Order: sequence, then structure tokens, then C-alpha cells
Amino acid sequence: MYKKLIGYLLFATVLVLTFLYFVFKGTDNWKKKLSVISYVQPFRFTTQEGLPFTEKDMMGKVTVVEYFFTSCKGICPKMNNNMKLIYETFKNEPDFLILAHTCNPETDSIATLKKYSDSLKINAQKWVMVTGRKDSLYRMARSVYLLDDPKNSVDKIEDQFIHTQFFALVDKAGKIRSQIYDGLKKAEVEKLKRDIQELLLEKSGNGNFANGIFNNNP
Repeated sequence: MYKKLIGYLLFATVLVLTFLYFVFKGTDNWKKKLSVISYVQPFRFTTQEGLPFTEKDMMGKVTVVEYFFTSCKGICPKMNNNMKLIYETFKNEPDFLILAHTCNPETDSIATLKKYSDSLKINAQKWVMVTGRKDSLYRMARSVYLLDDPKNSVDKIEDQFIHTQFFALVDKAGKIRSQIYDGLKKAEVEKLKRDIQELLLEKSGNGNFANGIFNNNP
């Protein structure tokens, strides 16, 4: 009787494992998910095409976020050379987007961003460059995308300046995922590519945009 009971238990275990295998086969449900570190919040900026751009335009898109300025002669060209590699890899993906914020809106007008965008020979609907109020741009960088330390903030916004080489990755539901990527390091750019591909395969799920509509935070 004891041997029969062991046999039944082993048989049941095999059945359960087989069932689970077919349930998860062909999906990524068994993989460790990229961690969530923040959430997109409401914003309104203007693109290089002179069009409004808000958090709603990111819904359903896997978005890579950066900060730069057009007159930068240091890290920005190197960052955007690496961003161009990401762009070329995913530019034909309908659910992919790059969102580049100027950190120097005083000089980076819409016309200036347009000229810079055209020089890169990119699709302005896939690689969106935005300008706006400096305090709003900087709040998003520090409080949402975590690309700059909030401690760098000083009393007067005109005395502040963000100059960061880091990229952030946002999923289709408005969650900032995984880590902050160093846009100057090839290894981290390659990891970013792999993580983008993983998020493109994820289902959108419930929105987590903190805009009063999508606020189902876990």
C-alpha cells in the first residue's frame, strides 16, 4: 500500500509539472521580471515639430528616456551616437519610442531641436525631442526618471543644470523598469537593447501612469 501511495504521488507530481510546462511554454512568465523603480507622472512639453507631447503619448510604448542639449560638445554626442544604435535596432517596432529632453531650454528652442533632429536623419515620431519649462523638465528627470540626484536642486531654477549620461527605460504601462543605464558604456547599451526587447514582448497590462486615470500602482 505504501509503495502504491508513493507511486500515485510521483504520478501526480509528473502530471502537475507537465501541466505547468505547457502553461508557461512559449511565454516569459517564468522569467524574473525587470524591477519597477518609479512611475511616469503627468507632463506637457513641446516636440521638435512644434507639437504637444504628454504622458498619454507614451501609453503602449516602450520608451527610452534621455536628457541632453544641442550645443553640448562633451558627453552628449557620444550618448546620442549610442542612442542612434538603439534607434536603428528598434525604429521599425511600432511600440518603441525614444524621448529626449533638453536640459537647456533657454537655448534649445523648437527650431534648434528640429535642426538637431534633422542632422541625425531620424524619424521625429520615433525619436521625439522635447522642450518646455525648465522646472518641469528637471522635476521629471529627478523625481520620475531618477536620472539626476534631487539633492542637486538649488533654490533658483536658473542656477540649476543637469548634465547626465544616463538613460531610463519605461514600459508600455508607464513604469520605469530595471535600472538606470550609462549611455556611454557599450555593455550597458547592449543590456538596454536586451531589456527593450523583453519589454516589447510583455503585454501592456494595467496602466500605472500617475495621471488620475492610470493609477493602479501595486
